[in-house]
Amino acid sequence: MLITRQQSAAMRGIAILGIVLHNYTHWLRPMVKENEFTFSQYNADRLLALLAEPSWDIFAHLFSFFGHYGVPVFLFLSAYGLVVKYERPAYTTGEKPVAAKPQQSAWKFIASHYKKLFVMMAVGYSAFVLVDYMTPRPRHYEFGDVICQLLMINNLNPTPDKVIWPGPFWYFGLMVQIYIVYRLVLYCGKGSISGRLSKRGSTMLAVAILAVTLFAQLFFDPTGTSLNWYRYNCFGALPVFIFGLLFARNIYAKKTASWQYALFAMLAAVMCVALSTDFFMWIIAPFFVCISVFCLVKSLPQITVKTLAWVGNISAAMFVCHAITRKVLIPISHRGDIYAGLMLYLVSTIILAVIFDHIIKLIMKR
Repeated sequence: MLITRQQSAAMRGIAILGIVLHNYTHWLRPMVKENEFTFSQYNADRLLALLAEPSWDIFAHLFSFFGHYGVPVFLFLSAYGLVVKYERPAYTTGEKPVAAKPQQSAWKFIASHYKKLFVMMAVGYSAFVLVDYMTPRPRHYEFGDVICQLLMINNLNPTPDKVIWPGPFWYFGLMVQIYIVYRLVLYCGKGSISGRLSKRGSTMLAVAILAVTLFAQLFFDPTGTSLNWYRYNCFGALPVFIFGLLFARNIYAKKTASWQYALFAMLAAVMCVALSTDFFMWIIAPFFVCISVFCLVKSLPQITVKTLAWVGNISAAMFVCHAITRKVLIPISHRGDIYAGLMLYLVSTIILAVIFDHIIKLIMKR
């Protein structure tokens, strides 16, 4: 069950396509809205009604409702990548063994990852603000909100969804928190709590944190601001992140046929749909999304995996630039054909992402 670099990139490709398509379609008035940070039974019931009587717009509805699940896939892969890079790289890539990264102090680890996130965020944020003020209905930016965005701490605001714009940029603040928790608590090495424990002890600690942060969500009002804040920050993301850590640390190679992976992918996808219709089950749906995407990539032909991997390799640039193309092109779908605007938006986002990818890499080199 090894994940190669190409398969990891392909999983990122699927995840970013879901996120990009979701962040376009859920702004369209007729579309069923997602249950991402809070849970609305109305949204779930409307999804079931649409599935019972599908129309031409059903694909746009599905992108709107399920596309945000690309975020858990990124969290899963981030955890997997950290284990591969810093904990046990010699045999988790499924490719030629690589040397372990030299151990960094907690400060250097957090600072280096903060810098990478800042460069990506700053490039996308600056470009978006320019486009925002050259197009109708620009946002009114307040000084404090801009500072919090640049520092990537705006998730801590009591109502983060009211101050983070463009909306997808909440992910940067989340990842800052995740890197801090990983390095200080979950990392199996010196300078962390887990590093002071045995292998069994570190696993038990990770499972305990997973269980607490997962089931604590059930004590919130499903539509309340408290649950919204909880899931905007690392508490709501830690369960699937730790799932990725445990997967990477306990991974094993087992020969499985492509048709079996395809079957597992379909079953996990069906489970995700079923679990997304009830609040008490909704909190575990991201696990099945990750399983489904993993099995799907394992079952796809090599040419398809290679294509998705190419998309995955520019996923960071797609993430920071898709809000720009959405702001410019979404009027096409508001005023006419939904899928015409969606196709133009997707193609434009990919092309712009290639440009942004070069810009981000150039800045990082300097």
